[in-house]
Amino acid sequence: MFEIVAFLAILSLAHSLSLNQIQQARLIADVSKTISNQSQQQCICQMITSFPFMSALNYLSTNQTCQLFSSNLILANLDLDVDSTIIYTNGSIVSHVFQTSPTSSSSTSTSTTTAQIGEFLHLGNEMRLLCLGWITTGNMSVARYLHTATLLANGKVLVAGGSNGTASLSTTELYEPATGTWRMTGNMSKVRQSHTVSVLPSEQVLAVGGYDGNVPLNSAELYDPSTETWTSTMSMNTARYYHTASLLSNGTVLVAGGFGTTGTLNSVELFDPSSGIWTTTGSMAFARYSHTTSVLKNGKVLVTGGIASVSLNSAELYDPLTATWTSTTNMNTARSYHAASVLPNGNVLVTGGTNSGVYLNSAEIYDWSTNTWMVTANMSITRCNHVALVLSDGNVLVTGGRLNPSTASNNVDLYNSSTGSWKMVEPMNIARRCHTASALPNEFVLVTGGQIPKSNIWNSAELLR
Repeated sequence: MFEIVAFLAILSLAHSLSLNQIQQARLIADVSKTISNQSQQQCICQMITSFPFMSALNYLSTNQTCQLFSSNLILANLDLDVDSTIIYTNGSIVSHVFQTSPTSSSSTSTSTTTAQIGEFLHLGNEMRLLCLGWITTGNMSVARYLHTATLLANGKVLVAGGSNGTASLSTTELYEPATGTWRMTGNMSKVRQSHTVSVLPSEQVLAVGGYDGNVPLNSAELYDPSTETWTSTMSMNTARYYHTASLLSNGTVLVAGGFGTTGTLNSVELFDPSSGIWTTTGSMAFARYSHTTSVLKNGKVLVTGGIASVSLNSAELYDPLTATWTSTTNMNTARSYHAASVLPNGNVLVTGGTNSGVYLNSAEIYDWSTNTWMVTANMSITRCNHVALVLSDGNVLVTGGRLNPSTASNNVDLYNSSTGSWKMVEPMNIARRCHTASALPNEFVLVTGGQIPKSNIWNSAELLR
């Protein structure tokens, strides 16, 4: 007689998946994959990170063997086996076999699961499991780095421009999460790398500035997701790349700093989508490029670090109401090519970067309510040119980056915004820097492109599930 246990809402990193378990039973069907020396937890993780391609498993406890079954199974039976456990999703053929099996009736119990990496934790009546895993998805048509990736309102991801290692690009592509495939969409009017993109309230995407391989650009253009075409709009007053672009609460876009034809810039300008006009606004106290900007809860914009002649530790605040910048407390460490993430409480987490050639693993937090900086725990490795992505649970996923002038990393760190601690998690399949990372509507994370310094430019993409 089978012992049945229903597991509800077992989680991967941020994706909920309901699983069921039948103890003392074995699924008799064509095995797609057999893995030896696995714990039951590891076996479940193998299935979750392969879902939806795999949707059922046998775990054989006597020899610690994991058997995975395809979601395309047509024929299957259940058999008694005291040393085996079946675990399956509701969409698996096992659901149908179980419902119609006359022997599959016995005691049932239910437990709720949340998340803990790769292991069960017994907390009262809860059993927790988290499986972090990277899987490859469709390749882009064009290898690129220094590009942008934008999540559109329709759930697709627009990748635009960048460099293939020899030339700047005008090509753009769309990723369809439902199928894991890419297709080309309309080209931009200009080739550009190290540019910025912003999603406007109209759901159009504004691409600004960048570098064409010879000179900085002042051009701007708009992508319309409904027609999948780009149209030019008014150019900025100043050509620039390695700048930042921030969408303000009034719908305008603030473009700050960067590197231009005359060198490092402190100039700032605003784009008004309703008129298509650029206007200059107050300049920053410090010229800078490869800095970060973050929109705070009070509507002000925090700019941090960057490069003038050396890496900077200065920070400034832009007030949209007065169109002026004021200096705020300096960071503890000068840094450029770093990342900044706005946490759920409104504070800003700054990670990594370089301090005039010294690679950093340090992190610090800006408290927007007190305008002060405090040091938090270090990442597991030094890195710059990485991506820091705030997840739906408020934690921050940091992927890849440059370890030193000649080495990129596939390392991934997860910052717990509640405890202020880091945990090193499953590495990416490929080392990459100057890549992109996007949180998809299904709460998977899509990483695209990037480069190993002085080596490969990637067209590959992978998903963290």
